[in-house]
Amino acid sequence: MPNDLPLAEQTPIVETPVAPASASSWLDNERVLGWGSVALVILVWEITTRATGVSPLYLPRPTQIVVALFGMFATGELHKDLLVTLWRIFVGFGIAIFVGTALGIWIATSVRVRAIADMFIAMLYPLPKVTLIPLLIIWLGTGGPFMLTISFLGAIFPIVINTVLGVRQCDPGLVLAARDLGATPQQIVRRVLLPSAIPSIFAGIRLGLGVSIILVVAAEMVVGKLGLGARLYLSGQILETEQVFAVLIVLATLGIVVTKVQDFIDVKLGRWRLA
Repeated sequence: MPNDLPLAEQTPIVETPVAPASASSWLDNERVLGWGSVALVILVWEITTRATGVSPLYLPRPTQIVVALFGMFATGELHKDLLVTLWRIFVGFGIAIFVGTALGIWIATSVRVRAIADMFIAMLYPLPKVTLIPLLIIWLGTGGPFMLTISFLGAIFPIVINTVLGVRQCDPGLVLAARDLGATPQQIVRRVLLPSAIPSIFAGIRLGLGVSIILVVAAEMVVGKLGLGARLYLSGQILETEQVFAVLIVLATLGIVVTKVQDFIDVKLGRWRLA
């Protein structure tokens, strides 16, 4: 069949060549870019400190930090401190998840409770939780209950606030439909409100865990005898800069692991909501 279009408007039938694999292909990979940038910074750091001859007291080389890190793990000191800090963070944080989610749902579904809670949240949420450390030491001492409480306080407010927002943003039509089908209030919460609020709740959990880590490490630096914060403070007191950086690397690695695990759980929860 002849083509009636003018020659200038006809599209030639040409097979699109497949671009060969090049540097631009792996440069578009997020993992390569992320880890590659970290490796580049470490390499520049190593070269710069060697070239300038800066004292390790102020800025040790990455290789010196790695040697110190393995040495601290070999003696068992850092391993024990890491386990203690993780226990303090995640036990208090786990309690905050259950209490904060339940409290947030209660606040969002009750006008009277919401009116009371709004005042206390408005007063306590902006308060820097670090300022509560002296008072908590007076009340609880410097042992386990104090550390768990400071971890709990760091996470509870973001979880409560985001749970309230998530529940209140639920489509009212879904709630009315559930009621018309004879669902009980408990079933509405479990089958409608909670799944709808999952993204907001998980955002609060993300924020809360970060604050819990910060507060526990800060509290350990003030009063702790064990833990990463205590190890960090002690290393600074005796001018062991390599050990200071080694502890900071452990904390940074903890942050990466926590973030990646949260991303994985977020994906799984998103599929559960859509199922």
